[in-house]
Amino acid sequence: MQEPDLAGIHATVVSATFAVSLVLGTLMQRSHFCTMGAIADIVNMGDWTRMRMWLCAIGVAILGTQTLGWAGLVDPGRSFYAAPSMPLLSHLVGGLMFGFGMVLASGCGSKTLLRVGGGSLKSLVVFVVMGVFAYMTMRGIFAMARVGVLDPVAVGFANGQDLPRLVAGADPASVAPWRLGLGLLVGGALILFALLDREFRRPETLIAAVGVGAAVVAVWAISGVLGYVAEAPDTLEEKFVGTSSGRLESLSFVAPVAYTLELFMLWSDKSRVLTLGIAAVLGLVVGSFMHAVISRQFRWEGFQGTEDTANHLVGAALMGVGGVTAVGCTVGQGLSGVSTLAIGSFVSLAAIVAGGWAALRYQTWRVEQTI
Repeated sequence: MQEPDLAGIHATVVSATFAVSLVLGTLMQRSHFCTMGAIADIVNMGDWTRMRMWLCAIGVAILGTQTLGWAGLVDPGRSFYAAPSMPLLSHLVGGLMFGFGMVLASGCGSKTLLRVGGGSLKSLVVFVVMGVFAYMTMRGIFAMARVGVLDPVAVGFANGQDLPRLVAGADPASVAPWRLGLGLLVGGALILFALLDREFRRPETLIAAVGVGAAVVAVWAISGVLGYVAEAPDTLEEKFVGTSSGRLESLSFVAPVAYTLELFMLWSDKSRVLTLGIAAVLGLVVGSFMHAVISRQFRWEGFQGTEDTANHLVGAALMGVGGVTAVGCTVGQGLSGVSTLAIGSFVSLAAIVAGGWAALRYQTWRVEQTI
């Protein structure tokens, strides 16, 4: 039996992810796709258009991911989102921190990368600070509190926390049909809700929403199909080549930012390699940059003062700590995680939205105090 070409597979996974993320960066920049902006539009103006865009993207991601699972191409239940143990307190605390931080920092992890590509020096600072604090939470000083205090407060599930396996129970043969059924039900409901609004049905908005959701599905397929090796030569065990975790992965933009900084700082260390997550980070920035230049929207942007600087620094730190603690960001949990129908991802998503709402209210209060 011929041994798999791990180096070639790795290159394919990284290249394909970069290509998908480059297109994604262009779509998100062009359509102003932004979770924080969607929440702000509702709170400040009662406008649900961008929220419907986000919900439609989630619906497409759910429908596509669960269809992949039903077809047997990938198993969403084997991602770390759907693990049998759900760290409830980590999801809640991390989600609230991330949601509050993304408002202070003028956007979530993905929006930060888009703004970097568009010429924002403020977002470049957020990128670095968020990455450093994310790394500190994964392996540094904050990791002790996360692992020792937050993660132990968990809820256990016998087979896994994703809805298809919870509904199927002890009958593994019925998991695949439930994946298709729940994917159609939950994903279809979100897409239908979005389509009910005439303003949302504009071609540009609709294409962006479908494109964002499809990108999540595409990267699941890249890591789970193109990158899957049933028996790696070095371990004789299955392997998902090119992922940081060694497991099935899709898009996320907090921990991968930390790994990107690590790669740049330790470039001469041959053990540090370009991974799926890093390729996604770079692809999003390059895609945004290309669109900004072609559309003549590239503009240098700096801080407006001391308070503006402080808000972005604190927001970046909160996103770094919160994103790792919650096991993902608005894309990592809000799209990739939710697409697996994992209970913990829905909890993190709700906490992120609540944190964002609280931060917007805080900003309103701050403005009122200065009047």
